[in-house]
Amino acid sequence: MHTLVVGDQFVPAARYLDALAEVCGARFGPVRTVDWSGTKADQHSAQQTMEREGPAAVPVPAEIVEALGDAEVLAVHFAPVSRAVLEAAPKLRAVCVARTGLENVDLPAATERGIAVVPVFGRNASAVAELALGLMLTEARDIARADASVKAGGWRKDFGGPGHEVGGSTVGLVGMGHVGRELTRRLRGFGARILVHDPYLPDAVIAEHGALRADLDTVFLESDFVQVLARLTSETERFIGRREFALMKHTAFFINTARSRLVDTDALYEALATGSIAGAGLDVHDQEPLPADSPWRALDNVTLTTHYAGDTVTTNLRSAHLVARSIDELARTGRCLEAVNARALEWG
Repeated sequence: MHTLVVGDQFVPAARYLDALAEVCGARFGPVRTVDWSGTKADQHSAQQTMEREGPAAVPVPAEIVEALGDAEVLAVHFAPVSRAVLEAAPKLRAVCVARTGLENVDLPAATERGIAVVPVFGRNASAVAELALGLMLTEARDIARADASVKAGGWRKDFGGPGHEVGGSTVGLVGMGHVGRELTRRLRGFGARILVHDPYLPDAVIAEHGALRADLDTVFLESDFVQVLARLTSETERFIGRREFALMKHTAFFINTARSRLVDTDALYEALATGSIAGAGLDVHDQEPLPADSPWRALDNVTLTTHYAGDTVTTNLRSAHLVARSIDELARTGRCLEAVNARALEWG
């Protein structure tokens, strides 16, 4: 099966080659590789644009178009797969994407052409869950602020009140997909009470993870930590705002490692600046990188990270391996049942 692997600054082509050799066998192929051009910052910026505007919003990568030829499978991570890219590959049968989000793929165009689009689920769930937990601890115990003080020559111990413990606290999850399930496993070790708002999840799954179902208001009212882990859809865009922050305890913390556009960020800034909530930990931002004069940089009750929750060695290895498994399934069976358009292709 002719396969074109597109490496980027996050998941290099060599990772896919190793995974394909392990999963499909050393003789699988032919397999060709090409690198999507640009720096890591360029590629991350392009992905941010595609999340808002789709794959046609960034330049068509000439190096990928020129390499497609007779490829039957295209394996990518962040690289754009627009209609123009799909049209350059007349024999293409599947696009395998080394992530869960498919903002970089023109799904309608692929489906029109009978091309399967296959994401990998849960590939970075443990990494994101660990950063989510790290942001909770950092905010609750003022770790980053104490570190900054010491490095600046100080010895700060007053952070506006005593530190908080995750153990024995109530943690509310807004959404409990792969990341949420990994996070609940870790939170149970702390002895936390876990509330879950996820209208798409059966009661049995929530109970299996030692959590309690709650409506959205209850999550914000009762939680000491609110974790946003929902998927970004037309229904969830900016669905957390002033009303929800007004429900929170003034001692509570808000953590977002999912998508910034799930939240009315002006309302969150106001809640932090006025002290109506204790603090926040944010890995995702409306503007990335934050401008030098961003008011977020001046807040003393927020921990900011650089949208790197899922970027670990383990995640990148797992991503390539899961892509290889999807390609192997297609080669063996002619189908890939985890394709998001499997039903439209009459594979379901």
